[in-house]
Amino acid sequence: MYRRTLMDGIFAINKPSGVTSSNFLTRVNKIFNESEVFKPALDEIKKELHRTQPKGYKKKLRQLKVKMGHGGTLDPLASGVLIVGVGSGTKKLGGYLNGSVKVYEAEALFGGSTTTGDSEGQLLTISGVDHITKEKVELLKKMFVGHLQQTPPIFSALKMEGMPLYEYARRGLPLPRKIEPREVQVYELDLKDDCLSTDHPYEFLKSEVDEDGTALVDKLSGNPTLNDHKVSFSKEYMELCDHDESLSRECEPLRTVKEFPDGFKAPLLHFTSKVSSGTYIRSLISDMGRAVGSSAYMVKLIRRNQAEWDLEKNVFDIEDFEQDAKIWGPVLGKVFKEGASVNVKEELAALGMDRKLQEHEQESKRVKVED
Repeated sequence: MYRRTLMDGIFAINKPSGVTSSNFLTRVNKIFNESEVFKPALDEIKKELHRTQPKGYKKKLRQLKVKMGHGGTLDPLASGVLIVGVGSGTKKLGGYLNGSVKVYEAEALFGGSTTTGDSEGQLLTISGVDHITKEKVELLKKMFVGHLQQTPPIFSALKMEGMPLYEYARRGLPLPRKIEPREVQVYELDLKDDCLSTDHPYEFLKSEVDEDGTALVDKLSGNPTLNDHKVSFSKEYMELCDHDESLSRECEPLRTVKEFPDGFKAPLLHFTSKVSSGTYIRSLISDMGRAVGSSAYMVKLIRRNQAEWDLEKNVFDIEDFEQDAKIWGPVLGKVFKEGASVNVKEELAALGMDRKLQEHEQESKRVKVED
């Protein structure tokens, strides 16, 4: 029923939040290695290698696993579409890594920046939010849709001279050289109706205390490395500025505040964005915060689409592979053969229903025989 060719192809799975892409792929790989779906193919490969390889190769035979790779990592905080190549399908991942369009849904909080650009990091600065209006948020679409020279945020793990960029910010050190921007494209930016709402489940991060007992937000308030970060608006927006004097080419002045009161609920930034490969959503959020004279850090990210793979249509959930392999095996095989045109949700539902009917018929026959 399951042939060796089933090991070869591309599929997509919904990575949950809270796990690295690598660790999640290891979990999927373990399921595949132990499943009846891939056992015949693995056995066939082992038999062939056993016949052609020297005796010392037996240990490697015991460790033989389904070959897998992914087509673009997701941060631990992020969930959503993770494209996976299996067998020779891993050779097709390059196109997804280098040139695929992606759609993200992101939620962020205005008023703070962190070491990582998201809620996984430490709070480093706090900024005023009372001046942010719906009109200013709406203007962000014009500012950032189009071709951008995007600079990774200073609060990133990218290294310069062997030290993470955020350490330069923490210590107030000048950067050895300029952070090189990268050209990206934001095709669409759809701001949601709940932007600036404080009716959300996210608690604003508390400031950490440095080794000398000083709050990081106090230590960094006059940090030149932090404030030197340049925000670039889209090429298209800058062209609009040439013809509309009401538009500004500069970010609003940064409003700094000492602290927020206990129980403070930060205004929400919520949007979906269609972007080119290589776009930092955390950087986009950081720049959007700076553009309105504040700061912002990400609290939620979902990759809803990557190329032809759609989270609501042709993407598996890990729970699918934890069910009966007689259901997910044929669907996975069909995806390997026909690609993203297969509606995974519908196929799994149909096979699950057929399976239940078969079990019901078998149970009915068994009861009749016993009678």
